[in-house]
Amino acid sequence: MAKRDYYEVLGVSRDASPEDLKKAYRKLARQYHPDAYSGNKDEAEAKFKEIAEAYAVLSDQEKRAAYDQFGHAATDGQGFGAGGFGGADFGGGLGDIFDMFFGGMGRQRTGPQKGSDLRINLEISFKEAAFGLERDIQVPRIETCDTCAGSGSAPGSKTKTCGICQGTGQVQIAQNTPFGRIVQSRTCEQCRGTGKVIEKPCPTCRGMGQVRKTKTIHIKIPAGVDDGSRLRLNGEGEAGIRGGPPGDLYVYLSVRPHKDFARDGNEVIYEMNISFAQAALGDVVEVPTLDGTAELKVPEGTQTGTVFRIKGKGVPYLNGSGRGDQHVRVKVTTPTKLSDKQKELLKEFARLGGENPQGGNKNIFEKMKDAFIG
Repeated sequence: MAKRDYYEVLGVSRDASPEDLKKAYRKLARQYHPDAYSGNKDEAEAKFKEIAEAYAVLSDQEKRAAYDQFGHAATDGQGFGAGGFGGADFGGGLGDIFDMFFGGMGRQRTGPQKGSDLRINLEISFKEAAFGLERDIQVPRIETCDTCAGSGSAPGSKTKTCGICQGTGQVQIAQNTPFGRIVQSRTCEQCRGTGKVIEKPCPTCRGMGQVRKTKTIHIKIPAGVDDGSRLRLNGEGEAGIRGGPPGDLYVYLSVRPHKDFARDGNEVIYEMNISFAQAALGDVVEVPTLDGTAELKVPEGTQTGTVFRIKGKGVPYLNGSGRGDQHVRVKVTTPTKLSDKQKELLKEFARLGGENPQGGNKNIFEKMKDAFIG
């Protein structure tokens, strides 16, 4: 199969400048690199090799002049034609080419790096969630070593220039590629990119520049938080690397259930038992709230399941003003044990209402239960 014209492969004119050639090559290399191409990988690799071959010839001034004069015939046997790009091998070289043009993915960072974020789970009570609190918590984390201030060197000692990278923090690695010999820079393993080698390591951190400690941190939990709420404390995470900023601390809250109250958003729910005498005649009762007790007027004829509202006795709004309400659901209870006098009075009550206490399948107590409880 005849080769395509190299200029056609790159999509440029025959008088394209070196900059135009490089721009066209990089665009096509990104498009057809097998690791990035979403279509057929074999077709992508063939296309990528064709693009690399065209650029290898046209980017070299002498090879381009020969190609312009003699075409593909000029490439035969000269190490940059069909025979193999000067002995370069694609098996593993593609990743390095991709790395060079696509930002060095996977390469170790050598500059300042932010520290890791941390998470702490904290359990609080129902009322603490409602009204907020301040508390000291213990956080194990990595911190900058105080002895060496993060340098890793013992006090009074010095560092020397790394003999491997000569203080640059980078080492040069040469590799043959389809378009020539490429020299890449990688992090020096000897000095880990710092360019310096520690002569005498710090006795506290053993040359790492960081130590693990448990720090006491004072936190303020605002009123109105709920189960699953999250607090973020900027800069209270682990120390950064090579002068980078510290990470953040996230405090995840879980709220213990209350024995009397339930919560629905900023509303507090409370269920209260009253006698059927209170329900029938009405009463003023004491109701527990988050603030203590409050009086609640129960009107006569109240049915079981009736819900009353006590305004402003709910949970405060988070980062706002005001509070929700408390909802009191009453449940009318039927006594299980009555004295003879109580029974006689209830029978009289039934007769006055036109009922026969002993009639039908239900006795007076069951009928009273039906009347008030439903």
